[in-house]
Amino acid sequence: MREAGIIVKKEESKKPSASELALEYLTSWSEKPKKWKFQKTRQTWLLLHMYDKDKVPDQHFCILLDYLEGLKGSARDVTVQKAEALMKECDSSEPEDSSLLEKSERIRKVLQLLS
Repeated sequence: MREAGIIVKKEESKKPSASELALEYLTSWSEKPKKWKFQKTRQTWLLLHMYDKDKVPDQHFCILLDYLEGLKGSARDVTVQKAEALMKECDSSEPEDSSLLEKSERIRKVLQLLS
């Protein structure tokens, strides 16, 4: 077909983004606990992006705080350490940026919950 100059379009399967998958995971944990299954990659994505309001909207952040209560072991320790480091970073920078204020508020909530 290529030789004849015919171009065949492959059907593009719309795969959900990492963000969508992680938020679905979180919603499933909240709404369907019996069907929910732990997935380290989803948890890791959530922990990496939980302070970003664009990636984890407020409605999901509230669920995420509930999820974090069950966080155990090194994941909990590392999350606290990173949150403390980020809090120091936020405290030393200019507080004028509204996104930075939102981020620091989320960091504060996580620290209050886990400490």
